[in-house]
Amino acid sequence: MHVVYEACGFGFNLHRELKALGAQCYVIAPRKLDEQCTRVKTDPRDGLTLCQRLSRYVEGNTRELAVIRVPSEEEEQARHVSRQREQLVHHRQKLEAQGRSLLINHSLPAPAHWWKQQTWSRLGKLLPAWITLRLEVARPALLCLQKQINALTSELEAAAPSDIPAGLGKLTTVVMTREICSWERFSNRRAISSYTGLCPGEHTSGTKRIPGSVTKRGNPRLRAALVECAWRMVRFQPNYPPVKKRLGILAKGARATGAQRKKAIVAVARRLAVDLWRVHTGRCIAAQLFNH
Repeated sequence: MHVVYEACGFGFNLHRELKALGAQCYVIAPRKLDEQCTRVKTDPRDGLTLCQRLSRYVEGNTRELAVIRVPSEEEEQARHVSRQREQLVHHRQKLEAQGRSLLINHSLPAPAHWWKQQTWSRLGKLLPAWITLRLEVARPALLCLQKQINALTSELEAAAPSDIPAGLGKLTTVVMTREICSWERFSNRRAISSYTGLCPGEHTSGTKRIPGSVTKRGNPRLRAALVECAWRMVRFQPNYPPVKKRLGILAKGARATGAQRKKAIVAVARRLAVDLWRVHTGRCIAAQLFNH
């Protein structure tokens, strides 16, 4: 028995249960199934289209389905730590912004981390009593969130290897590795580049070729971590070949437009992903690429 379903918010437990029962289950990337643009989308139509594609896939046409790799339960548990930390940071930023909005609306000082102890002790002398009362509603939650974020950060950094080159960062290294799940899953540099979503799009017809912006396919968390890491490489690893090639654009004080800098840092991030893949799969050593 062959089964196919689109990846969604239900996770991969259904896939594991079907595999345990002996079925061959495929989880595919979500896609638009109304190929003829009829503007009619129903469950029976989607099911019929998926079954037709599955039939052709089983017969050997592997392009019919974009089958994704299902992570193991251990891999899901490991990457949930960094994703939970990301969610807590988002909640903290939201509460922090609400407090700053209240201060700005009443023409009062609005420091970025108004809820931290040192800033709060100075700010309390300048605020009306009713403003202080309103901010004190959110401050305990912010302090608790920060405590949990620090604990998760320490847990992630403790899992990082000890020989990380300068600029990569312990937290970023662990986040990227856990989002990848397994570096060996990629057979070549094109595969890892495509998974990052940092490859340029393209519209070609005949002799006319129009390159576009990056595809943004694949893992958005990995993409954000790579770009963040690439900016640190500009500072800590200026001799890293992709950085050195574009240092005239990326260096501090360089006369370059914002668009030029974005294109350059995306190129560095894409090459960084390929080089990390080469290091983790034993194709080269870190010393050949980075200054420790």
